[in-house]
Amino acid sequence: MKTTLLILALFSSTLLLAQTPEEKLQAAGYTLSKVSPPVANYVNVVRSGNLLFLAGKGPTQADGKYVTGKLGKDFTIEQGYAAARLTALAQLSVLKDYLGNLSRVKRVVKVLGLVNGTEDFTDQPKVINGFSDMMVLVFGDKGKHARSAIGVASLPFGMAVEVELIVEVEND
Repeated sequence: MKTTLLILALFSSTLLLAQTPEEKLQAAGYTLSKVSPPVANYVNVVRSGNLLFLAGKGPTQADGKYVTGKLGKDFTIEQGYAAARLTALAQLSVLKDYLGNLSRVKRVVKVLGLVNGTEDFTDQPKVINGFSDMMVLVFGDKGKHARSAIGVASLPFGMAVEVELIVEVEND
């Protein structure tokens, strides 16, 4: 019986390891959205060598509207965490659109998380964990990254969070 359970556990873990990032998203109940065009004179992605620099994106709801408001006034940490997760989905959508396949991501290198908060709000890292946790869910150890999480007085359109991303990709 123990041998059977061990074999079953190994088989199950092998299946989990074999999942593509897209399959991991789907298994967790997430879907990627259509990529929103830049709102000013910039592009969503710049490639330099094997590094992709993604412009800042914010939390977009299913209806296409941003999650807006300030942490410490309009949102709890948990609601900010959820907004950061939505932001991660927006950035993953950009990556999928640009690369065609999220399996081409070699490493999530750096995350810069901006949190629209009140003057006395100091839990920015707990909010941006929503983004970081999504990167690890999708990419496993390749999703672990260096990060900054800072508070700001305001963000474009009143967004609750904005995140920039640097990713290393496999050679073409």
